[in-house]
Amino acid sequence: MSSNNHTPLLPSLALLSRGKVRDIYTLNSTTLLLITTDRVSAYDVTLSTPLPSKGPLLTLLTAHWSRILTAAIPSLRTHFLTLSLPPQIPPHLRPIYLGRSMQVLTLLPFKIEAIVRSHITREAWDSYMVDGTVCGLPFPPGLQEGQAFPDGPIYTPSTKASNPGEHDEDISESEAALIIGNTHHARRIKDLSMEIYNVAAAYALERGLILADTKFEFGLDEGTGEVLLMDEILTPESSRFWKVEGWRVGAGGQEGVDKQYLRDWLKVSGVNGQAGVGLPEEVVMKTGQMYEVAFRRLVGKSSGEVMGELAAAAAAAAAAAAGEEEAGF
Repeated sequence: MSSNNHTPLLPSLALLSRGKVRDIYTLNSTTLLLITTDRVSAYDVTLSTPLPSKGPLLTLLTAHWSRILTAAIPSLRTHFLTLSLPPQIPPHLRPIYLGRSMQVLTLLPFKIEAIVRSHITREAWDSYMVDGTVCGLPFPPGLQEGQAFPDGPIYTPSTKASNPGEHDEDISESEAALIIGNTHHARRIKDLSMEIYNVAAAYALERGLILADTKFEFGLDEGTGEVLLMDEILTPESSRFWKVEGWRVGAGGQEGVDKQYLRDWLKVSGVNGQAGVGLPEEVVMKTGQMYEVAFRRLVGKSSGEVMGELAAAAAAAAAAAAGEEEAGF
């Protein structure tokens, strides 16, 4: 049996959940296998057309950010462990899963999305135009679309929709704390979100990208009581990245390299929110090209180059293991 992006199920592992984009398997009591498929979701539904090689690109970029952020923020831990495949995956399936899979710590997820915004755009701009607020926060008159918020980035948490037909809803910090159930953890999530954003925005800007907004997810390590960053990190699907050279305040739309182009196509076509919609080849190709531009600028290499390095390392490790087995170690 296969998923709608032709990624086979793994009968040798216990399937914990199958989401709109990710499949999660249990490896042991402390470790999960998180697989990012090529499935595409938008407006809280899954589309019928996959985006080829999207899974490896998002996974490799998340692993890259995990290394960058934990080096820059000593107090930060993420759930990322390794890109290495577990031995339970049979040899004939390993090429399919290499690069789109990562082993991660098992955490208790906090049921909010931690969103940080630095520039007013899209739904934030629409809200501001109605009543001068963004996610319930008031702002002075005279702001323009695409402008940086006057006093710096803002933290605007939301609910995390978990059932079909549900949508994420903006909430206040106090409402987020109630959902989290612990004021210390709620404060830690906000503080980490802002610190991560500041490090990531500076890193991206040095590479020609503006990080206009992004969403983070966090979980609790029940063994240590620590709050950890989890799920995808600063990808073109969880973030808005704009090319610095194309940024124009008041332009009514920026030159992005993220998922916004796909969302806009769905909206203009009148099919946003409809499950099972197919995408034209041109939209698939252009979306993939935008994701690749973001990856190359942030990592300094193409996703294909990084994938090749990972495959070479995996092959070398397999050869070394086979040699040890043959030698009787």
